[in-house]
Amino acid sequence: MTLVIAPPRRSVPPGTARRPRALPWLIAAGVLAQVAVRLWFARARTSPVANPDETGYLLAARWLAGGHGGDMSFNTFYQAGYPLLLTPVYWLTHDPVTVYTAVMVINAAVGAALFPLGYLAARRLGLGRRAALPLAWGAALLPATTFFGAFALTDAVLPTVVLGWLLALDRFARTGRARHAVAASLVVSYAAVVHTRGAVLLAVHAAALGSLVIGSLVLGSLALTGRAASGGAPSGDTASRGGVLRRRFAAARAALPGPRAALTGLAVTVAGYAAGAALNARLRAELYPDGVRDLAAMTRLRISTPDGQAWALSGAAGQFWYLAVGTWGLGGVGLAVVAAAVLRRRTPAPERAVAAVLLAATCCVAYASSAALNDEHRVGNFAYGRYLSCFALVYALAGAAALLRPGARAALRSAAGAAVIVAGTGAWVTAYAGDRLRTHAFIGFDFPETSFLTADRTALHLPAASLAALGLLAALLALGRLPRRHAAAAVAAALACVNLAAMTFIMGPDNRRVRPAPPLPGPAAGGVLQDRALDWRIRTLLVHSTWWTRIGWTDVRQGRPPAPGVCTVIVALPKGTPPEASWPAHPAGWRPHPGSAWAIGWVAWQAPSCPAR
Repeated sequence: MTLVIAPPRRSVPPGTARRPRALPWLIAAGVLAQVAVRLWFARARTSPVANPDETGYLLAARWLAGGHGGDMSFNTFYQAGYPLLLTPVYWLTHDPVTVYTAVMVINAAVGAALFPLGYLAARRLGLGRRAALPLAWGAALLPATTFFGAFALTDAVLPTVVLGWLLALDRFARTGRARHAVAASLVVSYAAVVHTRGAVLLAVHAAALGSLVIGSLVLGSLALTGRAASGGAPSGDTASRGGVLRRRFAAARAALPGPRAALTGLAVTVAGYAAGAALNARLRAELYPDGVRDLAAMTRLRISTPDGQAWALSGAAGQFWYLAVGTWGLGGVGLAVVAAAVLRRRTPAPERAVAAVLLAATCCVAYASSAALNDEHRVGNFAYGRYLSCFALVYALAGAAALLRPGARAALRSAAGAAVIVAGTGAWVTAYAGDRLRTHAFIGFDFPETSFLTADRTALHLPAASLAALGLLAALLALGRLPRRHAAAAVAAALACVNLAAMTFIMGPDNRRVRPAPPLPGPAAGGVLQDRALDWRIRTLLVHSTWWTRIGWTDVRQGRPPAPGVCTVIVALPKGTPPEASWPAHPAGWRPHPGSAWAIGWVAWQAPSCPAR
């Protein structure tokens, strides 16, 4: 991805033979260190808390592994791509805590792959080995790529998938080889099975390959047809002008990958999408029998009205603001230099194409995700970082490389561009949201980086977060102006320190590992029913821990006894109601278990004929 940085800057002395041989060992050590750091921050995580999302993915993984499913109807559809990575865990164990701990290990391993991929990206951005290695390691620990690894969420793996796709696509743009087009298509097809953001990436990818095929064919036709270039029979000056045009068309055609390779990539994209859609359809039918939340309908409604457009565009601006601020300003620099690479005439065609794809994908994800969001009366409706977190490392690396390029003036221009992005998008969000930034619900999970920047986990202070991020950017800019030998190491060390400090703050001072009590007391046995009056949060909590059977439905108000084989019935417990009074028409001999979670609104009634609990 050399598109976003001017002449490469050598930071490795020539004639060195040991470093290339040591490189695999350095990368392996860096990956292990990344895994260790990520596991350390996730050490207290033993059960889902970001529900229903986490439970939806875990339930899908259990079903894909051959276990019991459940009913997640009327929720957002949690696709099969991420659960596919988790299925081996369910082949080895059923204990909910052990499963969740193993998921944290998988997340850490996938997240650690950002280090070698980031190193490759930094090298393509023009940095030498000595600069690229530490910078990639420090940047891979951005909270945007680390925080979500402590949850069973697609955001734990999407940054790795997106960076892998961009690297493969960049390789194809520079070489024109079909195998690189196939690799990029396979990765983006998997992304489409992971999340709807991946479907947006797939659409942009397919449009890029399709445009490449059409452009290559058109330029080739113009280069071969003299009449099309000259506008008539070739003679005199007209023939000369026609020859120049033909040569230009031929040169432009030669700069593009061949249409056959692009068509191969398109075919793989279509096949991958079809396979993923079939898998998702089976998962949807099994786990969402009564339907899913219709995000497409909300999107259509939003884009068809002026108020909806204002909502979607403002939400997208808020996501760009968060992308810049949540990467300590580096993401804003990256956005500025990528946009400049698209607009600059002297940018080579392959590099401009990759820059355009990256920028288009980012804009489309921001706009589509904002348009699909319901108005939940929370601050995160107006400024939110999660949906663009999969691009955070790409833009941060591009921004850091721009700060390290030779010439203080170019680095200052890039930093000024970031400041304009932060100020402009921040002003847009403030003008649109107004008092709602203070009166709507603030959820700390939505604002990990800004909470660190302002040292406040209870509110969004948009101007203060913007100034703090720009202050950090100014410090990184100053470090980048150190002597060439030390600049990259200083920027990388500062970035790693800020990221580690931010993650320590975000995860909280009391991050001790606590093994939670099982939601259903006693050994796993017999059938389980849940009352339809249960709150959705309780139903979601139970579906992950009840691994031995699929939870059925009942209505305790109808007075029907449970079917034979049912050992447990989960009943809603209104506040102030004694557990014994929660099921007035209970069958004879059934008793509420004293280990039930009465404090959070439910009680487990158990049959006398089932194993003692």
